[in-house]
Amino acid sequence: QVQLVESGGGSVQAGGSLRLPCVGSGFIYDIDSMGWYRQTPGKGRELVALQLSHNRITYGASVKGRITISRDDAEKVTTLQMNNLKPEDTATYFCKMLTMYNDWWGQGTRVTVSS
Repeated sequence: QVQLVESGGGSVQAGGSLRLPCVGSGFIYDIDSMGWYRQTPGKGRELVALQLSHNRITYGASVKGRITISRDDAEKVTTLQMNNLKPEDTATYFCKMLTMYNDWWGQGTRVTVSS
């Protein structure tokens, strides 16, 4: 059974940094894309960052320049480094991994940024 587990969330002040790793386990191979999305109550999930297998990266417009995504295929890990955090970054952050045959989501990790 495939499982994705995010960690690293918490409460920080504006301008602070957080690093969110997401570790995959189970039968998951040849991962096409690893990505991060975030969600606030009453809204749909918003793309934060997406990294394809050939390292093409897309960042959401609201986080570009402040966030870096990286991936380690051997360890099945995707990491989101977030700097210069703003109160509007407050959300639950979810990782997602996609293969040719399936996709999986983590349970989410909460990030709260205070002004």
